[in-house]
Amino acid sequence: MVSKPGVFAWLLLALCAASCAATATPQPGRDYLVTGAAATQGAPVRACDPAVLATLQEQIEIPAPPGGWPGAPQAVNVFNVFAGEVMVRHGDREVCGRMHDARTRDSRFRAGVGMVVVPPAGDREPIRVAWATPLKAGWIPTVRIGAPSPVQQIDTARLLVRTACLAIAIALAFTALMGFLSARDRAFLGYALLCVLSVLWQATLSGLSGYPEPWLPVGTDESRWLVAFSCFGLPMLVYVMWWLVGGMRRWPASRQPLRYAVAAVCSLGVLAAWLPLPWLASIATALDQVFAIACAAILVVGWLGLWQRRADTVAVAGIAAVLPFLVMAAMDLLGQPWLVEHRVEALQLSITWFLIVSAYALNLRLGRLRQQRDEMQALADTDALTGLPNRRAGLRRLDELVQMARASGVPLTVGFLDIDLFKRINDVHGHAVGDRVLVAVAHTLTTAVRDPADVVRMGGEEFLVLLPGVEAATARQRFEAMRRQVARAGTDIGTSGLSVTASIGQASLCDADDDGANLLRRADEAMYGAKRAGRDRVVEAGTFALDGNN
Repeated sequence: MVSKPGVFAWLLLALCAASCAATATPQPGRDYLVTGAAATQGAPVRACDPAVLATLQEQIEIPAPPGGWPGAPQAVNVFNVFAGEVMVRHGDREVCGRMHDARTRDSRFRAGVGMVVVPPAGDREPIRVAWATPLKAGWIPTVRIGAPSPVQQIDTARLLVRTACLAIAIALAFTALMGFLSARDRAFLGYALLCVLSVLWQATLSGLSGYPEPWLPVGTDESRWLVAFSCFGLPMLVYVMWWLVGGMRRWPASRQPLRYAVAAVCSLGVLAAWLPLPWLASIATALDQVFAIACAAILVVGWLGLWQRRADTVAVAGIAAVLPFLVMAAMDLLGQPWLVEHRVEALQLSITWFLIVSAYALNLRLGRLRQQRDEMQALADTDALTGLPNRRAGLRRLDELVQMARASGVPLTVGFLDIDLFKRINDVHGHAVGDRVLVAVAHTLTTAVRDPADVVRMGGEEFLVLLPGVEAATARQRFEAMRRQVARAGTDIGTSGLSVTASIGQASLCDADDDGANLLRRADEAMYGAKRAGRDRVVEAGTFALDGNN
């Protein structure tokens, strides 16, 4: 006979076995997720329009290796075609695409126009590639051929660099907008607009304006868009870099002519929609040359500033911003193959570096603005003679302490101090001595409290002393000590016949005090009670009438 514990053990084993059996086979929705649907057609490939092929003046042939093609797949990818169609053909297989419309290209290639072909082993027919004539001399395409995997990896790496540069520019634009909302400085708004311009410029340059589908109306006018954005972007780069290296500070007269020059070049960008293509080619070439010369001049000005020790951190940032463009100009002059192959990425990285350095300079500017704001705030809240908080700052501090005392239940006592017969001191000993008395009293009071912000010059010869967390009895002792110290401070000034005393009115926060103003009013009334009682004494609020009778 099986006992009850044995039955439960068998049931537990059965449940474990069923659970293991259920988890042995992965279940959709619980263990994994499948999305999408099976394809019903092959990869879309756009046929080449004969009318389009007639516009492709440049054509090359990639010959087969000695002995013919090995029979392995061959990937062909064409980069740096900034305008027009690209055709790749082998045998009866032909692909045409445009950089500014990803829908026209093989989906396996995103940074260029490419195709994968499998020539039969021993076949000697070359692979033909054709493209439109480049707008500028030297801006020639790069054709890469090889096994599909490495060619596609290089294509993906190019795409990542291009999209990363755009993402950084967008992030910097949002950061600048937040800086503008915080500082209300138009320089941040201008920088945000510059970032937006660089996004559009880079998107047109890299072909990302057509990825995953066209989001800029470039169409077949790629050359016009490129020249227009170059006319907008290059002069703005020169203007900002000239400002960074301190050119406008050293030569203020250069500001207005430079603005006129920037406006003139930007107007060419507006006219790019109607100018003939040969004119656009001349404008683009002249822009590159003038930009290179301007960068060289900016570098010279920056180095002169460093040599003469007139350059600051912003000027160093300007030198750092201009260096990549000068390196590109030198490599272009020398005809370096690396620049020819990676021109788009090099230009985008240079623009991105410029934006980052400019953002650093703007952050320095924001830091200076905040420092100036803090200094102005300190000047507005500080008494110029004694260095104490003035009446406005003192009342703000009093309200804060009242709220803290209400919230935490700790006591708060204040003392309203007035220097006795101060007008007589000024009349007899002069205002210079009167100022020395005020400074000496301020110093005496600040040394008697833990936080110097708790001593306030309310105006004239009146001071407010705040004692947070101090009960009335203890505060009375401390105010008596301050009164005696004020008398000694007057003696220490060393002026013959000078006697300095103070009357202090004391008040502690109570339930009847609606706010700090009521507490201050009671302390002020107690101070006048001390005056009526004979001066040079401390009187608590509510007792000054009795003290006055004495």
